Amino acid sequence: MGFMAMMVSWPAIAAAFIVAASLSSPAAMRASAAAAARGGGGNNPTAGFAKVDLTGGDFQVQRPYDVPESRRFRYRDGVWTFWVYDSDKPFNTATHTNPRTEVRLRGHDYSSGVWQFEGYGYVPSGTSGVSVMQIHNEEGAEHATILMLHVYDGVLRFYDGPAIESNIYDRWFRLNVVHDVKASTVAVYIDGKQKFSTNVIPSESYYFKFGVYMQHRDWSNCMESQWTNVTVYTKSY
Repeated sequence: MGFMAMMVSWPAIAAAFIVAASLSSPAAMRASAAAAARGGGGNNPTAGFAKVDLTGGDFQVQRPYDVPESRRFRYRDGVWTFWVYDSDKPFNTATHTNPRTEVRLRGHDYSSGVWQFEGYGYVPSGTSGVSVMQIHNEEGAEHATILMLHVYDGVLRFYDGPAIESNIYDRWFRLNVVHDVKASTVAVYIDGKQKFSTNVIPSESYYFKFGVYMQHRDWSNCMESQWTNVTVYTKSY
């Protein structure tokens, strides 16, 4: 099913979701994660990290303020599905930011140590001009984020800059993002392999977000991403 067909109606979106999910079920994703963990180092960026306990209340969904959550987000069989349209409203009436449907991981803001986001993501072909994951600074910081992963025409990029993965469409990929607060560095891993690292501007505190957040160029009419097995890890120095 093509991307344009997905924009026609909710049944079309649901059908596309079922097809995508069948490519690799949530159970398969969990099995893959467990196998990687058993492998120790090598293709396991989480080696040496401690898993953070997350509850359902830690996943705060932000979506256009004038539509019900169910019209921009669903959670089924362990898969989070997010979509947003370029004509949508912001997530509240006090902001003029672009449309988004995202999870803000709350209750686990951090200001020291080494923290890691892990999740299995899926971006359907046609989705473009969108951030699918970010590390956000504390509210009111001069710089809103230290990392955003954008998708443009099938390429996953660090903001609008360096390419991290050249072909991200229509496949499940394992994403690990490691933030060393003291060193002010971030590193991005795709399917267990480090693909990018850079220094970042430090801030007072940070938190993770994932989903879809429209950017300022080359956006598609509809933007979608799916996620499963989202986990947070940390370790001290």
